[in-house]
Amino acid sequence: MSLRFSFVAIAALTIAIGSFASDRILAADAPAISTAHSPWVELITIDGSINPATASYIEDSLASADTEGASALVIELDTPGGLLSSAEKIVKDILAAPVPVIVYVAPSGASAASAGTFITEAANVAAMAPGTTIGAAHPVEEGGADLKGAMGEKIENFTATFARTIAQQRGRNEDWIEQAVRRSVAIGEREALAKNVVDIVAPDLRSLLTQASGRKVQVAGRTVTLALADAAVRRVRMTPGQQLLNTLADPNIVYLLLMAGLIGLYFEFAHPGVIFPGVAGAICLLLALASFQVLPVNLTGLLLIFLGVGLLISEAFVASYGILGLGGVTAFIIGSLFLIDTSKTNLVIDRDIIYGVAAALTLIILGIGYIVARERHRRSTTGAEGLVGEVGEVREAIAPGAPGSVFVHGEIWRAVSTDALSPGARARVKSIDGLELQVRKLP
Repeated sequence: MSLRFSFVAIAALTIAIGSFASDRILAADAPAISTAHSPWVELITIDGSINPATASYIEDSLASADTEGASALVIELDTPGGLLSSAEKIVKDILAAPVPVIVYVAPSGASAASAGTFITEAANVAAMAPGTTIGAAHPVEEGGADLKGAMGEKIENFTATFARTIAQQRGRNEDWIEQAVRRSVAIGEREALAKNVVDIVAPDLRSLLTQASGRKVQVAGRTVTLALADAAVRRVRMTPGQQLLNTLADPNIVYLLLMAGLIGLYFEFAHPGVIFPGVAGAICLLLALASFQVLPVNLTGLLLIFLGVGLLISEAFVASYGILGLGGVTAFIIGSLFLIDTSKTNLVIDRDIIYGVAAALTLIILGIGYIVARERHRRSTTGAEGLVGEVGEVREAIAPGAPGSVFVHGEIWRAVSTDALSPGARARVKSIDGLELQVRKLP
């Protein structure tokens, strides 16, 4: 089960930022292009997870490439995978694209894993740079284990059929892509070329465009012959709004924002009036919750995190001999491991971050709780209550039944005592009654 939060304020901020710039942001070093006289291609780069931001980026790029007369859209891809729902939308857009689409897995060392495999196979021309990999598209359950039971079989069969359909439409190796889904098979560029998984292996973009020239591809029901050998390249970047959404789609960043929000709010409640931790914490928490609209979040995991934080806070104020603290840490770690629903994405929170945050959060909350508890039990040192136990100097003689005065805390107070005290003697304050002190002689 996944949790979806919709925050109008965050959405409005994103839209405002996105609309501040033009819909398409060109690279600063992009040359001027005369589209009427020479062929050109639009180049975009996907370097990270597949999420709604990248889906929007590709959709907008397809529209602008078609409107402005680009000869093709080139997607330079390097991804560990991402959301299956976003991959399905991207595949749908590419298969129905009004311009030829070339997916280029690059640079060397890059990969088109999981969702990236489907996107690569959906392209009119699929290419890889030397030293790149493709595959490993098997769906997994929460925690990274293989899907089990009827639901696991259902998801696996759907994904395998989805992959075979893409390969069939583009005339590529259907059996291999099914094995990539069912058995997490991954291969390098040479094997991918030999097995008809990709069409071209090219060391750079210019070589790719040269090799792609002369190929006939199907675009919107018609056959198009690519002529890209001398095509100019115009790079298009994400809009600010898409960049923000893309950042919020990183599970590690979202997790750290959630923790920062919880710590900031706890610090503000523990020390009212500091203001900054509360404001910063609220912003971080809202951004984290807004990202749940992007990532599939498991409700049970989120509730376990909140329970763990609550138990840790309780440990600071209740003498449970560590039981609440141990339960809080356990609930927190389990909730963190289950926070992202990995049956819908292969993106997970880094385990080292979870364990590090769990240790840091435990120390911070217990430390702040200890300080707060110590301050609450400390004897008051201000006001009338702060006089009790203080030592003062007798200024006017005091005798039983005859009040005098005592200088204490920089002030002269009326004082009574059962002891006879002469001026200059030192006396300790026993109690206070209105504006009169009860004192006794120091031994």
